[in-house]
Amino acid sequence: MKPKKKMSLTIKILLGLLLGVAFGIVSNMFFEKAINESIIKWVLDPAGNVFLRGIKMLVVPLVLCSLICGTASVGDIKKLGRLGVRTMVYYTATTAFAISIAIMLANIIKPGLGGEQLLSTAKSFKTADAPFIMDVFVNMVPTNPIESLVKGEMLQIITFAILFGIAATMIGKAAQPMLDIISQINEVLLKIIGIVMLFAPVGVFALISKVIMIQGSDVLIKLFKYGITIVLVLLIQLIVVYGSALKFIGRVSPIMFFRKFWPVMVVAFSTSSSNATIPINLETCEKKLGVKEAIASFTIPLGATINMDGTAIMQGVATVFIAQVYGIPLTINQMLMVVLTATLASVGTAGVPGVGLITLSMVLQQVGLPVEGISLVLGIDRILDMMRTVVNVSGDATATVIMANLEKELDLDVYNQKYICEEKCVLDAE
Repeated sequence: MKPKKKMSLTIKILLGLLLGVAFGIVSNMFFEKAINESIIKWVLDPAGNVFLRGIKMLVVPLVLCSLICGTASVGDIKKLGRLGVRTMVYYTATTAFAISIAIMLANIIKPGLGGEQLLSTAKSFKTADAPFIMDVFVNMVPTNPIESLVKGEMLQIITFAILFGIAATMIGKAAQPMLDIISQINEVLLKIIGIVMLFAPVGVFALISKVIMIQGSDVLIKLFKYGITIVLVLLIQLIVVYGSALKFIGRVSPIMFFRKFWPVMVVAFSTSSSNATIPINLETCEKKLGVKEAIASFTIPLGATINMDGTAIMQGVATVFIAQVYGIPLTINQMLMVVLTATLASVGTAGVPGVGLITLSMVLQQVGLPVEGISLVLGIDRILDMMRTVVNVSGDATATVIMANLEKELDLDVYNQKYICEEKCVLDAE
């Protein structure tokens, strides 16, 4: 008798997502508010937070260890410098391109026209000043690496880890025993990811159910045009821009990329955090897409910190939307300023839920729009935040594959392999 085929983890995660959406809609429509609050308090919050905390506990040690190992394994300092420049240029270019598409489509669709009735809901919003660009670069260097690790200052951790890896490379054989220990710690952390991901279906169910139960459908109807505009631009960036980049710059199949990467998208959607997705993103790029550790451990943590294409898209559409609701026309110079400010603001922005609203306040101040307008999009932002996180992490992985192939560090046999041995990968293959 033929043994029953076990359901793969990726299918379980997808089922958790779909069941969570269905449960959230039913609860919002038919359960009383008090019942929903009790379900969230006693069931969904604990389950979702345990899963999130399980992932987040690995982010800092994994980034530190994997980046040290990856930097040291590159060996050639010139090659590392070339990779760094290419990656930074690519990330900056795609972010600027993303927000340019967002502004263009928002001006065509005009989601803010006819939305003047929403002004009555506008409330004050806590603003944040745009950081001086030189301060961003200065603050990349930690004064106390241990404090940076405790606080989770990703740019500072990345800087320290790269310097540590470079120094270990320069020392040579004498540093190899230490690098072996760090590499073994890295392997243990990757194994822990596999254990944590076993709880992903339950965590995804809890996280998405809570969002749907709280948000409901009313806010979606009021801001339908704004939301659709953002979703449309996100899809263009994800499918057209990233697909074209993989095909013509990376010279690999975009279809194969999306077939293997979509489970990471589900996790990104449910957590709304680029940082929380770093562990599973690293594992997928290395094990399923064939990227060498030296590349993935450099580009993924860096991308989670500075590459925010999905967030940039929201800022572009939201700026035009708010301007249209208030009846304030934007000049070409103001639109260019939005592109520049949003691109620079993404550097050093934490990859955590909701941070896009803070950077949006910087953009609005820069072009003279009322910051109170942010309250117009607050209701729907939580759901859109989940969607743009998918684009953020997909952009990181796309860049990783492209850079790996340019550096001849991509195993094309693994990348093009349809079925992957389960023991070699955290997520089951389809």
